[in-house]
Amino acid sequence: MQYNFDEVIDRSNTGSIKWHYEDDTIPLWVADMDFKTAKPILDSLQQVVDHGVLGYTKQTDALYQAIINWHSSRYGLSLTEEQILFSPGVVPSIALMVNLFTEVGDAVLINDPIYAPFVAKTKLNGCKAISSPLKEINGRYYFDLEDMEAKIKQHKVKLFLLCNPHNPGGRVWSEAELKTVLELCKKYQVAIVSDEIHQDLTLTGHTFTPFLNLAEGYEQMVVSLTSMTKTFNVAGIKGSLIFAKDKALLKQISNQQRLNDENELNMFAYSVMRSAYESGGPWLQQALAYIEKNIDFTIDYLATHLPDMKVMRPEASYLVWLDCSAYADDDKGLSDKLREAKVELNSGIQYGNEGHLKMRINVACPQSILTEGLNRVKQALV
Repeated sequence: MQYNFDEVIDRSNTGSIKWHYEDDTIPLWVADMDFKTAKPILDSLQQVVDHGVLGYTKQTDALYQAIINWHSSRYGLSLTEEQILFSPGVVPSIALMVNLFTEVGDAVLINDPIYAPFVAKTKLNGCKAISSPLKEINGRYYFDLEDMEAKIKQHKVKLFLLCNPHNPGGRVWSEAELKTVLELCKKYQVAIVSDEIHQDLTLTGHTFTPFLNLAEGYEQMVVSLTSMTKTFNVAGIKGSLIFAKDKALLKQISNQQRLNDENELNMFAYSVMRSAYESGGPWLQQALAYIEKNIDFTIDYLATHLPDMKVMRPEASYLVWLDCSAYADDDKGLSDKLREAKVELNSGIQYGNEGHLKMRINVACPQSILTEGLNRVKQALV
């Protein structure tokens, strides 16, 4: 089936977080796409509704097999049913992992810039968020391993929250880089929680490595988090996965989930997850091809109209990291200029100090919308 990603779908007056504006502002910010999701997913939801009985639902063998097959065939990640736990979302799982691996007052290592809930959930759980800035070299982010080790030693870090692929920079960390991080954490017995929600959005020329593929001998200290929600644009269907390979750790996680009743999903989430992993591949392939064209279009547009803008080409996801320092002096002023031009991007400073005078733009939308949004960015900054 051929999908039409140029189709403009009116999302106003739907309760959409992204399209909540009362004027004609173009939102190129929060990480959901403006594309209709895969037909097999929509069909599976319709089948649930047509059945007419919306009762209590549990995971099925077919659902587990769909998850296992997807991750094995794409990433060589071998899983069993016992190694798979369900969660309402990756962010709740991050909070749960901070609670599981730390005590109040402990230090958690986080890179900068980073997805904002890493810091928020760490602090809300009574821990100290210790920042290690990433190094930017030739338009790519790299770990500063010397700084990470110094911070681990100084603050007696108990947990490292890894974003793989990285948000907002879009780096797909190489196997060699991840092995180096693993060895560092093993040296100081630091637990590792890897947020891998953007794994399926890895772009051409890059290879995603699941952290659990490297963790042999350290499985008792490694957990991976992922979801179908970003992959298939179904964020409104809450559901995610927790992977671990150590039996004792899995029992700890499961017990912690039960304390807050965070171990079950609703029937729609189970249905979407199964149909996505069983039949969503063709849609994803087409969506990624369209997204890559939009990334190229964005980079070319900015090079022509805002030549002093520094653009970090993503290796995964539809989120592009922009350095606007040539066009603004302060973060609030930068955001205000864009809002006045009726275009909304994510302010970089919310991702940490390294996000100063940077913005994150979401290009997963019909190119007609993207073009108008970029025209407004130009209008605001020229």
